This record gives sequence, structure tokens and C-alpha cells, in this order.
Amino acid sequence: MCEKHRTESVERYRRPCQPAEARRAVERAVAERCRVTHTTCDREALGDALLVASELTTNAILHGGGITDFRVDVGEPGVRVSVSDRSDDLPVAKEPFDPRGRRRLGGLGWPIVCRLARDVRVTDLPSGGKCITAVVPLF
Repeated sequence: MCEKHRTESVERYRRPCQPAEARRAVERAVAERCRVTHTTCDREALGDALLVASELTTNAILHGGGITDFRVDVGEPGVRVSVSDRSDDLPVAKEPFDPRGRRRLGGLGWPIVCRLARDVRVTDLPSGGKCITAVVPLF
């Protein structure tokens, strides 16, 4: 189970080891915000946020050398998910077919993130690696 630490308005969780842990952290942060503000969010929008969190953590695990930091912030524009990893490489979308015409596995996560999020930023970290932050509208 993720352990949370409050830092300003950002919920900071222990680094998830699996995408499911990232999804649970987002669900808890959204549920807490809705409880405190007596608001509801669109279930479909929450599903989009969970998918974005899952894709970002999966990509960090598979292609980024592992997750080095994970943050969730729920505010007026929606849910902001930030995932840091060890790689300096920028995320890329792969063509669905290789040069021989065979269907490739994977390569769809980054386009999904870019399609569902309102704002996506990739920031180089001073110690190496990068942080990807995506904001998904909820309200």
C-alpha cells in the first residue's frame, strides 16, 4: 500500500512498484478532494486519469529505468500526475507496424497520455532523468 506525505497541496506517495499502485493513489487523492469539497467528478474522466497514471508509470518502469518520484495533485483544472524516472530519453510513439508489415507490440501509451491529458510536460531533472507531468480534467 502506498504511503502518503503531504507537501503543500500535492499528495506525495511512496514510489509505486506497479501501475495498479499508481491508480490506487490517484483514486484516493480524487476521492479525498471530492469528500472535502463536496463535489463529484465524472466517472469517465476519472477513468481517463487512471489510464494516464497507469501509462506513465508503466513507461517509467519499462523504458525509463524505474520510477524515482511520483506525485498526485487534485485541483481546479483536474488531476495532475507527475512521474519521474532515470532516463533522459524523451517518450516516443512507435508506428503500429514494423518495416516488414508485422504488428508491433506496445508503443501506444504515449499517444494515449497525449490524447487524454489537457497539458503534458516533460522536464529534465538536474540530477539526470526526467519528470513527466500530465493534467487530466475531472470537473
